[in-house]
Amino acid sequence: MVDRSLTLRQLNRATLDRQILVQRKAISVPEVIERLGGLQAQAAPAPYVGLWTRIADFTREDLASMIADRSVVKAAWIRGTLHLVTAADYVRHRATLQPMLTAGFESIAKRRGPAVDVAAVVAEAREHFAESPRTFAELSAWLTSRYPDADVGPLRHAVRMHLPIVQVPVEGGWSYPSKPQFTLADAWLGAEVAVSPSPDSAVDDLVRRYLRAFGPAGVTDVQTWAGLPGPVLKSAIARLRPELVAYRDEGRTELFDLAELSLPDADAPVPPRFLPEYDNVLLSHRKRTRIVADEHRKQVYLPGLRVAATILVDGFVAGTWKATLARGEATLEVAPFGRLTKADRELLATEAEELVRFVEPAAKSYAVRV
Repeated sequence: MVDRSLTLRQLNRATLDRQILVQRKAISVPEVIERLGGLQAQAAPAPYVGLWTRIADFTREDLASMIADRSVVKAAWIRGTLHLVTAADYVRHRATLQPMLTAGFESIAKRRGPAVDVAAVVAEAREHFAESPRTFAELSAWLTSRYPDADVGPLRHAVRMHLPIVQVPVEGGWSYPSKPQFTLADAWLGAEVAVSPSPDSAVDDLVRRYLRAFGPAGVTDVQTWAGLPGPVLKSAIARLRPELVAYRDEGRTELFDLAELSLPDADAPVPPRFLPEYDNVLLSHRKRTRIVADEHRKQVYLPGLRVAATILVDGFVAGTWKATLARGEATLEVAPFGRLTKADRELLATEAEELVRFVEPAAKSYAVRV
């Protein structure tokens, strides 16, 4: 039964509240990572900045220590992209996401020539990674030696999408180098990481986790985030109906939410915030206008599937930012999409001054330009 309609602004405030973007909170790193469903991590600094903007008094060591003790790992996750997730979530949901990873591989492989014997390639690759951590360049060279007449691209992608592997961290910096090594997830974590199909209850749990992080949302939103087949997610929503409440957005699309979760006031104030590249709040709904206006899409979603580092003003994306280091001076530049009020400029400048020191702690001097 549909309860009521929600305005765009109501959806915006609900999403920001669940994404811990209304105000910073004094909660633990693992709790935040699990609450957000993982942190997108193609750009090494991004998870650190994403936590800095959400956790009160967050330091680099707070995350680096979790990565070092293996309670947080970096691996292929939602949408087949690199994420930081807790070890517990990786073990719990890796098999749940396997259909999405397999579909991602198949969409590429079918355009690249003869079919790949995935089981055989993955079994050999498992033995290869068991000997020692490997970079993807080393994996490519090894696959070329094993299959000299084959296109190495689909072979490498078959391994990446079907063999549970995690990046090996390093000390210092952003914990992961630009040319990382990978190792077997079960050996790294000391726990078996399943890849066979998960029971319905595991899919239901993943949908609950999505709604806690990004709801209220529709089935196509969950699909955009998780990449699982629509019929699978529709069945999950049907099973979860007794614990859900239904809404409509302004376009009359049906949205779902966990009944125990409340919605904040549509007029709740939200201070300016800095989001890192690829932040999942910009990527986890089919229709992204709840946080990015259509006229700004090309400035946020860039060629090569890149997603800009952005600023939020009054809860909506209002510009981009970047930090640079030259001759010892770290500069954070904010490029608004339009005119900002004096109050917003001052708040952004204050946030920027703290962020540039967080991003470049060894700089000799600092500057902010808005």
